[in-house]
Amino acid sequence: MSAPRVSPIGWTAGAIMEIVCRDIPMRSHLAWALLVLWAILPSATASGQTSAAQKSSAPPPHISNKTRLDLIRTFDAELVYIRTPFPMGKKGLTVKDGVTSPSGPELEMLMATWGPSVKPGDQARITAVDVKGDHIRFEINGGPIKRQKWYQHLQVGGNGGTAPIAPSDSNANPRGSFVDLEFDHYVPELTPVELKQLLHPVFDFDAKSAVEAYLETVPPKVKEAIQNHQVLVGMNREMVVYSKGRAPKKIREKDGEVEYEDWIYGEPPQDVDFIRFVGDEVTRVETMKVSGEKIVRTEREVELAPKPSLAETSEPAARPVNAPSLRRPGEELPNDPTANPRSGNAAPLPLPPPTPPPGQGGGSPTGGPPTGPK
Repeated sequence: MSAPRVSPIGWTAGAIMEIVCRDIPMRSHLAWALLVLWAILPSATASGQTSAAQKSSAPPPHISNKTRLDLIRTFDAELVYIRTPFPMGKKGLTVKDGVTSPSGPELEMLMATWGPSVKPGDQARITAVDVKGDHIRFEINGGPIKRQKWYQHLQVGGNGGTAPIAPSDSNANPRGSFVDLEFDHYVPELTPVELKQLLHPVFDFDAKSAVEAYLETVPPKVKEAIQNHQVLVGMNREMVVYSKGRAPKKIREKDGEVEYEDWIYGEPPQDVDFIRFVGDEVTRVETMKVSGEKIVRTEREVELAPKPSLAETSEPAARPVNAPSLRRPGEELPNDPTANPRSGNAAPLPLPPPTPPPGQGGGSPTGGPPTGPK
């Protein structure tokens, strides 16, 4: 009896055993080889799947010294375009899992307090790369701390005291900043391409110009307007500069208590645009056409993130009891609300009446009836 015709692709271990036991003697070497193969095949497949699963779930290795040196050589002194504002001072930015912090009102407050180091679209140079612990620090434009050269620490002594060989410039204030790229627990193995992708929220390595880098940081409506060299009500000064360039003429005026500034683009016989700023925001766009038509736009056309104020109106904090003062013990201020505990206002206590000289009329020192001669 011949074996059933089964496609080799559809053969299983059970089908092979059935054919072997029916048509081939068990004493044959081929039968024993097939039996061994049938017993080993499932366990080998299971072990291969287990090793593949373990390999996929294994944590990435720690960064090696060779990779560390390669990354430092690749990114040190590299020119990049900035995608987000960097504040000056000792507090830089942090990037983890594609999220940049601080951001929003907190970042705007740092920018207003310490000033901007770089803004979106600016070109900066990476001046230091430091791999330590669970993060990589990238300093730009010299970093937030002014570092001295080794020879600036040397001093020469004499009869008149000591003096440095090469004194540092005290007016050279640091204007750089930094960003920390953080990881979980440790820095893994990375390639330069992977590191550039992780730094994309703050650095643009592929932009060809400042305008191209800046356009990636603004809303789509603003991006389209800048590309068409248009100005929308609600833009800021930086957006107008990228859209129209620097204004040839500027005029400062005052309307009541509001100060504004007009930027004028163009001259007759061409169209003339008057861009009005109140603070850092465009509030009015007026266009005078060659034909004499006048177009005025004052309604907001784009919404930007609101900037926090440096000082917010609030009630003054209560004065501590043991606050330092220049008053003598027992002395009371005229407008001190605590001077008269029976009243909640700031009225001073009444002064005692003056004492008349002896021999003259007037009240007694104790406030009683007059005691002078009649």
